[in-house]
This record gives sequence, C-alpha cells and structure tokens, in this order.
Amino acid sequence: MSLGAKLLGMAALATSLSLSAAETKAQRAEAILAAGCFWCVEADFEKLPGVLDAVSGYAGGRTENPSYKEVSRGDTGHAEVVRILYDPTQISYAELLQHFWKNVDPTTPNQQFCDRGSPYRAALFPLNAEQKAAAQDSLQAVIDSGRFEQVHVGIEQPGRFWPAEDYHQDYAQKNPVRYNYYRYRCGRDARLKALWGPSD
Repeated sequence: MSLGAKLLGMAALATSLSLSAAETKAQRAEAILAAGCFWCVEADFEKLPGVLDAVSGYAGGRTENPSYKEVSRGDTGHAEVVRILYDPTQISYAELLQHFWKNVDPTTPNQQFCDRGSPYRAALFPLNAEQKAAAQDSLQAVIDSGRFEQVHVGIEQPGRFWPAEDYHQDYAQKNPVRYNYYRYRCGRDARLKALWGPSD
C-alpha cells in the first residue's frame, strides 16, 4: 500500500473516531436535582431507562470541596444533590422532572421526610437556559394543579458540583440492608404514596 493510501486510511479512521466521540458526547446530558437524602435519590433515578449514571454530591453552596459533615451541619449552604448523566435520545429532561416530582415532598421547606435542615431542601438546579425554562414550567404546573396549599421547591444556581465521599456512592447497592432500613424508618415511601398515590 502506498504512503498516500495509508495516510488517507488513517485520516478516514481519525474522522470516524472523531464522529463517534462527538455522537457519544451528543447523547449524554446532565441534570442536578435535590430531593432529600442523596442515597435515595440516586437509587430512584438509576433505575430509569436512559439514565447512564447518578452521582451523589453537593451543590448550591459557597464552600470549596465541602465534606459531608460540613454540609450536614448546614455550614456551607449546599444541598445534598444527585448529578444525573442521561441519554437525551432515551429520556428527556422533562421526563426526569416528572420522576423528580413523584419522588419529593413539595410541602415541607428545608426538610424531606425524616431529614431536616437546608441541606435536605428540595430544589432544581438547571444547568442551562433550556433546563431552567423546563424547570420553571414544571414547578408552575405543580403549583397550578392546586394539589398542594404551598410548594416549597426552589430553582437555584448550582454553582460547582462536588461529588460526595466514596462511601456515599451507590450506597443502596453496597449496603442494601442498612439502606432499606433507613428508607423505611424515614417514612419516604409511605409519605410519597400519601402525596402522589401508588407508584407506577
């Protein structure tokens, strides 16, 4: 094979790899949501088709590289959040928001189920103008439904997302007995059923 043919083949391969990388990147989007304990939120979203990964962490605060202890004391202004990596060709941001509402108690300010304090506030953290518009629409739809006297869910600037410590990641999978006991004792599922009806 001539040098010219080899170079053309290498160029074609490089173009193909570049297109594949671009296509892969185009099929990945992120969302950041806060709905109380990030162990539960992570587990609830990872089961959705089209969700590629969910990472527990902290957002919406003012401190660099916060620890769980600092956040849980309310010292940093962060909320416990989950960063969701998803394929927008399989699931949309609007569909993620629908799932969010069915997994949150919008009636309690600075509290989700048994966890109290601003780190456990319910909030949407849109990452761009399109997400912000969708978040505002979804919040307004819940308010307009008249289902609740008040809706305590904010739309906030995420700032930098900080991943939580390793032992928090995939907690439900790594510690199923402790996780299920915590979730039951916290009354999460019972409260969600009372608010939204049986889950699908």
